[in-house]
Amino acid sequence: MDSLPCSGERRGDVSGSALRLVRVGYGDPDAMRLVADVQAEYVERYGSPDDSPLDPSMFDPPGGSFFVGHLDGVAVTTGAWRRSDVPALGSERTAEIKRMYVAPGARGRGLARLVLRHLEDSAAAAGYEALVLETGLRQPEAIALYVSSGYVAVPGFGHYRDSPLSRCFARRIDGATPEDTPGGVT
Repeated sequence: MDSLPCSGERRGDVSGSALRLVRVGYGDPDAMRLVADVQAEYVERYGSPDDSPLDPSMFDPPGGSFFVGHLDGVAVTTGAWRRSDVPALGSERTAEIKRMYVAPGARGRGLARLVLRHLEDSAAAAGYEALVLETGLRQPEAIALYVSSGYVAVPGFGHYRDSPLSRCFARRIDGATPEDTPGGVT
């Protein structure tokens, strides 16, 4: 396990506490509890859990990373990325964001934005040029986070590519802009 400082960590921004992100294996007990919580939320919002095929080894470095965020020693958030074969924004070096989640009692404090920034920074440090993600229309707060963080809509991909509720986004994390890339948005 690596304890990693969160990019943009600022005491006082999270009710006087700092978010501490720790890289863990997918089977970590805190990770599994929070993944179960997000799956229960998907059942509430969509009527079923996310059944995208996932191999836990996809989150093992160097091809991926899974993080759990703690406030005052309590695990309250997760976020992960894994290597992707989805080309986006002129890049073939993409990773996919997975399992972004903040526990209900910790929402409204900017934690999701901190986790997202950490995922972007850690994926860029691993050599990825762009991130892709899939979310759904019944998660408007997630869509608002991604759009306000510079993510743009891209064609559907993955397990839910044909679902009318699915929305896919991407963002360059290597400093290039769509105008800098051949063909712009793909």
